[in-house]
Amino acid sequence: MALNPQLFPNGMPVPFVNEMFVLARDGVEFDIDKIPASGSHGGHVKTKGIVYLSNIRMVFVAKSPDGHFTAFDMPLLYVHGEKFNQPIFHCNNLSGHVEPVVPNDQHRALYSTHSFKIIFKEGGCGTFIPLFFNLIASVRQYNQHYNMQAQSYVDPLQAAQTPVDEMMRHAYVDPNDPTKIFLQQPNSDSQLRRRTYQPQADGGHV
Repeated sequence: MALNPQLFPNGMPVPFVNEMFVLARDGVEFDIDKIPASGSHGGHVKTKGIVYLSNIRMVFVAKSPDGHFTAFDMPLLYVHGEKFNQPIFHCNNLSGHVEPVVPNDQHRALYSTHSFKIIFKEGGCGTFIPLFFNLIASVRQYNQHYNMQAQSYVDPLQAAQTPVDEMMRHAYVDPNDPTKIFLQQPNSDSQLRRRTYQPQADGGHV
């Protein structure tokens, strides 16, 4: 994970080099733990907003900042234990864990694994859920040799090599799901691209 990734003024995440956004899903509630200096008990944050999914990551952007929390970035290569839950008396949700993106100059032991939950408060999720599981399976398939090195640093941007065009063209569209699939890349007129998750080395422009 990475707290408060760089965003455009319209709230859309600034893309990495070779990143392709697949979809945006509004009307969700995001539940995450172990957020440093969140001001809440145990670093727990629960807030409403929108989720963006790309071939590299999933990014939640809050409708209204919660303390210093505005957005949360989850690299797909760092997500594990993901599960689609359909409780009888509550909203459908996607839960899982995500490993931290540790700055190069800091020790992994200083950072904890996060537990997250994306709760679908408005409408269905018949478009989002299949696309998410298909995409994360493809990311893992195309990056198996990196998964073997789980104890060492894995560059989250390696996921960019995962092909997503065919997946998007054949995606099932659930009329009850407000998910928006990006047939054209948003903010394509901007040349701004990120090169790395490491903040001090982020080059900004291509």
